[in-house]
Amino acid sequence: MQTQILERMESEVRSYSRSFPVVFTEAKGARLHSEDGKQYIDFLAGAGTLNYGHNHPKIKQALVDYIASDGIVHGLDMWTQAKRDYLEALEEVILKPRGLDYKIYLPGPTGTNAIEAATRLARIATGRRTVVSFTNGFHGVTMGSLAFTGNSKFREATGGITPQGGFFMPFDGYLGEGVDTLDYFEKLLGDKSGGLDFPAAVLLETVQGEGGINPAGIEWLKRLETICRRHEILLIIDDIQAGCGRTGKFFSFEHAGITPDMVTNSKSLSGYGLPFSHVLMRPELDKWKPGQYNGTFRGFNLAFATAAAALREFWSDDTFERDVQRKGRVVEEGFQKIASWLTEMGYPASERGRGLMRGLDVGTGEIADKITEQAFKNGLIIETCGHDGQVIKCLCPLIISDEDLAEGLSILETSTKQVMG
Repeated sequence: MQTQILERMESEVRSYSRSFPVVFTEAKGARLHSEDGKQYIDFLAGAGTLNYGHNHPKIKQALVDYIASDGIVHGLDMWTQAKRDYLEALEEVILKPRGLDYKIYLPGPTGTNAIEAATRLARIATGRRTVVSFTNGFHGVTMGSLAFTGNSKFREATGGITPQGGFFMPFDGYLGEGVDTLDYFEKLLGDKSGGLDFPAAVLLETVQGEGGINPAGIEWLKRLETICRRHEILLIIDDIQAGCGRTGKFFSFEHAGITPDMVTNSKSLSGYGLPFSHVLMRPELDKWKPGQYNGTFRGFNLAFATAAAALREFWSDDTFERDVQRKGRVVEEGFQKIASWLTEMGYPASERGRGLMRGLDVGTGEIADKITEQAFKNGLIIETCGHDGQVIKCLCPLIISDEDLAEGLSILETSTKQVMG
């Protein structure tokens, strides 16, 4: 296995290749193959980008057919057959059955592009500047999105420029059990001396991914929506990692029965790992002037083709989401078992999450790194998250077989006992 040119030429900013220092050659479903002939079960799935696994045959065929037909690959934001087909699938399969009425904006292809677009539009629509976000939130690393991202590791990498326009509130559970952090938010909204400029919008993940797999409580989310409605503050849900079925519903906010003013999606939106994002917005919020927010890669036609295929394949009824919820319970039980063993051994640990977005909090990043490093040696790719990297995060493909899921959990349990026993 030759890595010299990779190590020599690639920037020091690289991260995943440090955790998983092999050259990967092919992948299928929930398994990756490396150049040295080893197989790995994938509990990372492109950081939540491959909800439907690697090279899903029906989605791949849609891509192959589109390319073979000489379909439009790049078209700026011109109308194409692929765009029309995607919008029809989105409306018919996702929006109408859920009673949602949104217009769609197609910014650049990444999650942070969608966040930048949504928060900028919120300011245009309301005439206000401040966007409230939450402790441990992660919304991207471009300058606008960094204003809403809590982790100092990312905020310190701006070259000394301070991100502007964000105001942090404590997320649900941040101040401990029994404390409703929305009391503080409501207090500030009614206090002219509280230091909070009246916000244009509230931005949040219903389950924080990078921040440590922190799920907001259902009642907390409902109350937040009520507060936003009462004060005419826009509610933006960042569903970039938690969306597209990850929590057991297509949109993560469906669990709470709330209706955001805007929704951002990316990661698994294309269904195939192709870069693609969109912003869903209530029609009356579409205050853009033509070309006011643009970009060369607005809406990627190859991603339109695969996204439409994924929506029709998996979301035409509730069969898939029920299976995701079932597998989520399997991971929950597996993580709880490991957490109980660690706690008995004197290393307090706990499990949390929603659907197949689950975390095992082992207390420190040092312990989490030891476990995930051993897991990689044993054939499992899994990463960490949280403010100290103390949470082992399961983002396995939603289509993972029961056999691969059980084997992955077994590897993680064995690896934990090998390094902590």
